[in-house]
Amino acid sequence: MRRKRQHLGFAAVGICYTAPHVFCEMKISVPKETHPGETRAPLTPDSAAKLVKLGAQVEVEAGLGVAAGFLDEAYTRAGATITNDRKNLLSTGDLVLRLRKPPAGEIALLKPNSIHASLLDPFNEKELVQKLAERGVSAISMEFIPRTTRAQKMDVLSSQANLGGYEAVILAARYANKIFPMMTTAAGTILPSKVLIIGVGVAGLQAIATAKRLGAKVTAYDTRPVVEEQVKSLGAQFLKIDLGETGQTKDGYAKALTEEQLQKQREAMKKNCGDSDIVITAAQVFGRRAPILVTAEMLDAMKPGSVVVDLAVETGGNVEGVVYDQVTGRKGVQIVGIANLPGRAPLHASQVYSNNLVNLVEEFWDKQNKTFVLKLDDDIIKGCLVTHGGKIVNEKLAAKKN
Repeated sequence: MRRKRQHLGFAAVGICYTAPHVFCEMKISVPKETHPGETRAPLTPDSAAKLVKLGAQVEVEAGLGVAAGFLDEAYTRAGATITNDRKNLLSTGDLVLRLRKPPAGEIALLKPNSIHASLLDPFNEKELVQKLAERGVSAISMEFIPRTTRAQKMDVLSSQANLGGYEAVILAARYANKIFPMMTTAAGTILPSKVLIIGVGVAGLQAIATAKRLGAKVTAYDTRPVVEEQVKSLGAQFLKIDLGETGQTKDGYAKALTEEQLQKQREAMKKNCGDSDIVITAAQVFGRRAPILVTAEMLDAMKPGSVVVDLAVETGGNVEGVVYDQVTGRKGVQIVGIANLPGRAPLHASQVYSNNLVNLVEEFWDKQNKTFVLKLDDDIIKGCLVTHGGKIVNEKLAAKKN
């Protein structure tokens, strides 16, 4: 064992309380996801092996990865310990890794001064965040990982959105009444489907690439003119609508439009929706409800048999009348509001999310003392840490509150 050293601006866990100020082997606890229908796992066996190699004690709940295709035996071979005691798992973890936010009833089980990392939805879960602070937990919100070059390998929003964009196209192909590619047959020529993608972030770009691979004719639209080059590089057309001054935030998110700009955009979109066989919406504004981009009037302009897939349904939806986690019909148009699209590819979704978490741990791992260190003055930690020392410490939450 090694003596604990005090670092200004640092906070370490893994302290042995039976012998004060002495480091013990750090315990990383990974509970099974309990959200209805969740198939993803926050940690894969390969990632567990990396954490064990760092010198951590890794304990996972039995059945952690079964829905994603990872059996308990694989975690055991990786060096992790399997447990059926969820309460003990949570109460003894120095670092708790999750995918979704914790149930409110489990916060009291967390060890004071422990670290908890997961998607927290902090803008909409103020009470949950307050409870984490009151418990003395240092909570990391994976949504708040900065979109910088250094933090890119930890960016769970991008890794999950990438798979969501792919799955949106696959769903569209399933519900459409026609095929995507052009075919020349003895019985005649089949024209390619026309796909319109609204919102060219990570999900939108993957949707463009996937639809192009399937042979569709793809057009994309975004309020940020800067993405035009990316759209064209994937072989799609970029739809230009003059809205006046638009742009993006320093983190790369689209800025919210004024009501006047939204109305002008909707008028231009009506014709383009009517000409399309498939419309996929992926427009979200960070920390705010998703804007309505496809109105009932636009849906009425679409041909029977057309399909609309709303990738923003979990933040309110871009399509008027979309129903959360359901497929509904409107005058022959199928409106797909299925939630958790990355969870439809759970093996790969788990793989990339787990890699994001491990990259975060490795970035702040003290190799000498074999523990995770919160470098409070580091830009990444300052960006994603929401509670620490019994307080809510994140600037984004403070700005939102004001």
